[in-house]
Amino acid sequence: MCGITGFIQWSGDLTQDSQLLVKMTESLAHRGPDGSGTWISNPCAFGHRRLSVIDPENGAQPMIIHQEEEVYAIVYNGELYNAAELKDELIRRGHRFNTKCDTEVLLVSYIEWGPECLERLNGIFAFAIWDSAQEQVFLARDRVGVKPLFYSYIDGTLVFGSEPKALLQHPKVEPVVGAEGLAEVFIIGPARTPGHGVYKDISELRPGTAMIFNREGLRKYTYWKLESKPHEDDVDQTASYLRDLLRDTVERQLVSDVPVCSLLSGGLDSSALSSLAVDYYKRTGQGQVHTYSVDYVDNNKHFQSHSFQPGADAPWIQRMHDELGTNHHWIEFDTPELVEALDTSTQKRDLPGMADVDASLLLFCREIKKGATVAISGEAADEIFGGYPWFHREDMLNSGTFPWSVAPDMRAGLLSAEIRDWIRPLEYLGDRYSDAVAEVPKLDGETGQQAKMRVMSYLNITRFMPTLLDRKDRMSMGVGLEVRVPYTDHRLIDYVWNIPWSIKTAGDREKGILRKALEGVLPDDVLYRKKSPYPKTHNPNYLTAVKAQILSILDDGTSPLLPLIDTARIRELASSPDASSNLPWFGQLMSGPQLFAYLAQVHFWLKEYNVSIR
Repeated sequence: MCGITGFIQWSGDLTQDSQLLVKMTESLAHRGPDGSGTWISNPCAFGHRRLSVIDPENGAQPMIIHQEEEVYAIVYNGELYNAAELKDELIRRGHRFNTKCDTEVLLVSYIEWGPECLERLNGIFAFAIWDSAQEQVFLARDRVGVKPLFYSYIDGTLVFGSEPKALLQHPKVEPVVGAEGLAEVFIIGPARTPGHGVYKDISELRPGTAMIFNREGLRKYTYWKLESKPHEDDVDQTASYLRDLLRDTVERQLVSDVPVCSLLSGGLDSSALSSLAVDYYKRTGQGQVHTYSVDYVDNNKHFQSHSFQPGADAPWIQRMHDELGTNHHWIEFDTPELVEALDTSTQKRDLPGMADVDASLLLFCREIKKGATVAISGEAADEIFGGYPWFHREDMLNSGTFPWSVAPDMRAGLLSAEIRDWIRPLEYLGDRYSDAVAEVPKLDGETGQQAKMRVMSYLNITRFMPTLLDRKDRMSMGVGLEVRVPYTDHRLIDYVWNIPWSIKTAGDREKGILRKALEGVLPDDVLYRKKSPYPKTHNPNYLTAVKAQILSILDDGTSPLLPLIDTARIRELASSPDASSNLPWFGQLMSGPQLFAYLAQVHFWLKEYNVSIR
């Protein structure tokens, strides 16, 4: 994986901006610690930071191909999992290759097929291609948005980058946030509305979307979206197809010229990936798989089971370690480390994030990076197979809002009266929810529970899943670790999207069809274990620390946070004995302690990024 950035403008001499391009590129150094490159040829300036995974010797970017008088240049962040098949087809069509890397495969695919090459790609990607023949830049993002791409279009100049920080280096892009941006932070966050960059001048290229910029202007179009159609397979056929497809997906994503490991929580999703990886390594003679898990000091003493987190992970991690014989690495963090990493994790996102859930992942990835360059992880299985509690609880199914954020009144009540009147948070939330529901591709004749579950699945795939993919990308790439997410394979998502709810819950269990597909792959006790989310700290010292932090901010008369919030209400919450409530205000993991930590992140972000509110 890598970091990409650049800008395109049709007038002026861009060679005068070479240092600006270097500055933008170096802001992404964490995403690509193995090399950097820039390329300027009017009207185009491209920058790239590289993390070497395939063909480390020959895959430098920007990559340039000359064909007669035409020039094609690419900056690319991602992996193509069908690069070998594409390369074979392109060779048959007369193309020759100078490297083994998928960057060249992608660029030659564009030269051969133009924008239609997207239909042929299996992978995760964000890229920009300069095409001198058409005098245009072609930008695209993978189907479900595993890899990020932000852009700004101001005064005829297009600026783009893997992260907002790269765009903010450009003099035309300022850290200004308006009413919509504040509503995103305070009522939607740490999620984001698809396409919304929070900063006034920054947008996100939505998943499954491409963009063409030429002298006529900017044009965006959708090349992939979920399509609803009847599911013809019975339960056994569905399970068999899923098993084969998941195995193929994992094996494709294990291909690398550098070490690959697996994240292992002892739950269904990560245990399945680890098991399939071990089987593949045994069959191909690649030796022992390394697995990694994360936990927290004294969590065993303080863990309390509740509906959103029913069980501790450690015994199940040991169970799978014993079963698979992996080389397992137990990683553990203490409260001071989590608190200290809050600011750093905010810098990685360029926005407030998931508090200690982000911070712990950043620290976890930093430890993994010491022994590996690539990891596989179980993100997205719950969104596409229906594993979260809100798929199964009537109160959350019928909440009339995003079910992972069911405390909007409480959240709106944290704002100052002036800000509430300006941004109208509850109205904004209602509009974004209505927009999402209106997008759902309906199936003719589908009614009742199945129609309701299709809406819930769509909300999770298009609104909640991107939050976790953003988190995984920023925290892992923040330390130069590539994390691959097999459950986001578009073939898998396309297929599972249309599986009827009665089959998805086969055996009257959440994710029942996935469990059935994995029979024989996992031990039964692991296979039918109750779902538990990514582990967070339960140490009361964390609550004490973040309460002290937010109270210190409230006492700081210079804090840019103070005009935005109801300080008396925050003090009241901090002094309440219910401050550690297990009822999440976002997702399954963000309750009382994470609320204080999130507000501290907002304070840091406003101050560190010198954000203007207007």
